[in-house]
Amino acid sequence: MTAPLSGVARVAPEGRLYAVLGGLYLAQGVPTYLLLVALPPLMREGGASRTAIGLFSLLMIPLILKFAWAPLVDRFSLVASLGHRRGWIVPTQVLVSTGIAAMAFVSPSDVGAIFAIATAITLLSSTQDIATDGYAARMLTARTRPVGNAIQAGAVALGVILGGTLALILFGYLGWRVTLLTVAVLSLLPLLVTPWMGEEETDPNSAGTRPSLLAFFQRPDAWVLLGFALTYRASEGLVRGMEGAYLLDAGLPVAWIGTLSGAAAATSGLLGALAAALAIRRLGLTATLIGLGALRTLCFLAFSLNAFALWPGVEVAMAASAFQTFLRYMELVALYSLFMGLASRDQPGTDFTLLTCAELVVYMAGSSLAGFVADLFGYANLFATATILSGLGIAVAWMLLARLPRPSV
Repeated sequence: MTAPLSGVARVAPEGRLYAVLGGLYLAQGVPTYLLLVALPPLMREGGASRTAIGLFSLLMIPLILKFAWAPLVDRFSLVASLGHRRGWIVPTQVLVSTGIAAMAFVSPSDVGAIFAIATAITLLSSTQDIATDGYAARMLTARTRPVGNAIQAGAVALGVILGGTLALILFGYLGWRVTLLTVAVLSLLPLLVTPWMGEEETDPNSAGTRPSLLAFFQRPDAWVLLGFALTYRASEGLVRGMEGAYLLDAGLPVAWIGTLSGAAAATSGLLGALAAALAIRRLGLTATLIGLGALRTLCFLAFSLNAFALWPGVEVAMAASAFQTFLRYMELVALYSLFMGLASRDQPGTDFTLLTCAELVVYMAGSSLAGFVADLFGYANLFATATILSGLGIAVAWMLLARLPRPSV
């Protein structure tokens, strides 16, 4: 049975640790948002069909299933001479950048080739994510975790700007090939921080339980922790799945929607990450999680009242959308702090990955159902349902949090 993470030697000073985490999480964000945000419109501009572009949503599958090979990353090193987790991070990122560069020499209308390369990039990036999360979970303490997780969420937001927004801007000036080659180089730059990585002094496999999915479920708090991951943000996909469509139908211009979901969202995310770190240190992790859930429920209520024309005006919908983005990044910081604090010493990457994948599965299920529910019952009833589910989810989360141990020091 796994023991909570504690007593791990800290090799690097805090400043270097924060710089390493910022670089590593940025290295993940750039290719992820290149593929999910920038690539579809770039391909469409190059002549790809909408049907073909729609298939690229399948690239989310490795992000959901990466828990299946997370124990291997905790158990072995790909290049042992570089250290346990650096031995995964460096080679996978080099291959990711190589894949992005390879796409530059493929026509944007060659959907088959681009999809194959993009799938390889997603698999590699997901594997790197496991190693990075395991490193962060072992190296961060209760004191440094709020800032470390804020840097994690902030780097993701910055990845939206570099991998998504910047790529689209560069394409307008430089074209397909030069844009992708530029992004390929940018995705390598975060590796400059890897020499600062301080691997833990104790080999994670020298003692304790052999990393595995079974080891997680043998924890006495496994089902409580998994239940929390499945319920805390269960309602959010219902709103996020139809948010853009609702804003468009409410009369907001497409360009404004793009701004809300692009650079403005990333800026809001950076501010939200910072606010979450401050809230956790001042209020504590449990109070922050419950408070954010309550604010999210009120945000969904604003969407509902707007859709029912009880609080009319496109400005209300825009404000609710912007505030929801801010809250979402705050929630990510708080959730990452909880999951990393409760990750086991023997398999931090496996535990953290399993919990984040569980959360993502529920989110995607809600997003997939959102359009169906909206078509049947309308936006107002969709948002009202999300509001009720959000409130119930927070009540359940509060009870489950009371049964979980305090995150480790």
